[in-house]
Amino acid sequence: MTSETAYGKAPDGGWTIETVAAELLACEDGRRDREPFTDEWPELDLDTGYAIQDLNLRKRLERGEKLIGVKLGLTSRAKQQRMGVDTPFVAWLTDAMILPAGDPVPQDRLIHPRIEPEIVFVMGERLEGPGVSCASAMAAVETVLGGFEIIDSRYRNFRFTAGDVAADNASSGFFTTGPIGMPPSALDLALEGVLVEVDGQILDSATGAAVQGHPGEALALAANDLARRGHAIEAGWIVLTGGMTDAVFAPPGVSVGVHFTNLGTCFVSGGESA
Repeated sequence: MTSETAYGKAPDGGWTIETVAAELLACEDGRRDREPFTDEWPELDLDTGYAIQDLNLRKRLERGEKLIGVKLGLTSRAKQQRMGVDTPFVAWLTDAMILPAGDPVPQDRLIHPRIEPEIVFVMGERLEGPGVSCASAMAAVETVLGGFEIIDSRYRNFRFTAGDVAADNASSGFFTTGPIGMPPSALDLALEGVLVEVDGQILDSATGAAVQGHPGEALALAANDLARRGHAIEAGWIVLTGGMTDAVFAPPGVSVGVHFTNLGTCFVSGGESA
């Protein structure tokens, strides 16, 4: 039985918001990748993708997950060009996506995990668009942390359009935050650096300026985009501002470290084969 017949297209044979949402959760739960839906449904645009994303958030909450924040994807211009998209994406974080510090990559729950370093905000105040600027966004931040996200696309070879990736919750997987939290006033986030180490070798580096020029710009973008969708960023939420470098593959047996200038170091093991 194919995925289309197992999880149901519309009676006319086409995909719908409901059937794409069900298929994506089934792919996630079954560690199964697939070709992008836009190969068959080119009308799956960004707004339709966000409607699918919001439907799957409701399904996650119904099965017991708790909404704890938001994440941004493809905030780097270079990554946008490489992936063939022209805008960052906003997606949801739930408590089921937390990977405790020191735990290995959960290979038995992921398809093709990759790791990218992130500057992470913990919100002190509610932030609601439209009209949020970098300055007003940063004024709502209580704590800044370093961390990493383990991204995992449900699309084969990470091939997707804007609508596909929005529907897929911006390739969400797991995330870990680092050991050091600082107030935003204590940091120059545009200059906060990170080194990405894989098996003892430094493979990449960047500063916070790689994230929309300043991570606060990414936060403002998220607040304004969510306002268009009828949402706000709540006090206490976690915000992952987007990958500072290209993501590195995280197969079993690998060791990855992300070393920040002021925000400490996070290490993760690739763990064992599923």
